[in-house]
Amino acid sequence: MNETDLAAIPIVASIAPLATSTDAWLVDIWGVMHNGVRPFESAVAACEEFRARGGSVLLLSNAPRPAASVATQLDRIGVRATAWDEIVTSGDAARAMISAHAGEALYHLGPERDLPIYDGLGVTLTEPAQAAAVVCTGLFDDETETPDDYAAILTDLHARGLAMICANPDLKVERGGRIVWCAGGVAAAYQALGGKVTYAGKPHLPVYALATARIAALRGAPVPQDRILAIGDGVKTDIAGAARAGIRSVFVASAIHVDPRNGLDASAVSALFDELPSRPVAAMTSLAW
Repeated sequence: MNETDLAAIPIVASIAPLATSTDAWLVDIWGVMHNGVRPFESAVAACEEFRARGGSVLLLSNAPRPAASVATQLDRIGVRATAWDEIVTSGDAARAMISAHAGEALYHLGPERDLPIYDGLGVTLTEPAQAAAVVCTGLFDDETETPDDYAAILTDLHARGLAMICANPDLKVERGGRIVWCAGGVAAAYQALGGKVTYAGKPHLPVYALATARIAALRGAPVPQDRILAIGDGVKTDIAGAARAGIRSVFVASAIHVDPRNGLDASAVSALFDELPSRPVAAMTSLAW
């Protein structure tokens, strides 16, 4: 496939023209609404404007925590609650998978901040030797560690034949200008060993089924797929997942895929998407009205 085979993906400065043909947005959080430290004001304002014009904004995140926990984090960072109607997370989707293990002991691979994912599900947490399965929500210390640091523990988990639930398929995110690893990177390393992994969250369809059901509840009726727009910065999560779900998408450039020193231009977009089956309808340097 070469550039002559595909129409160019337009780089736009404003989401407004696309908003006119849309009833609901599925907006990624980390990389679109904030960078883990500060909010992106233009994105917050764009979501507020869309809602003021009658649209619904559902924040769709691969955060491995329940929505209420993410709402608290958004408030702490400074993302105004007036920018969104509801939140759906991969943590919400993962809870449905974890609940299938009610009455069993699981091994938690991830930071303590993610422990609310187990609340009320009737599971206990234990060491690998006693576990029926492993739930990966991230790295124990994502400030200093990479998946390479988990080679020994993953080898042990695989030797025990434990299946893994990955509560955040993201490989990496940008945090305050730094790139840190996520649960998806650990899960990929486990799969490379031959381990079985079940993923909750984007780009996998269960979280989109949950999200569109929530949108229908917000709007009072099901919303056609062509009236929903996904907005995200993850090529293999946000953009690929939207395509799987039959939803149009807009790519927002972040440091995950685009060097901010070089900016976003036709060559950068071409390098990201021209060899991929999942393509957005437009690309932006940041979400803005």
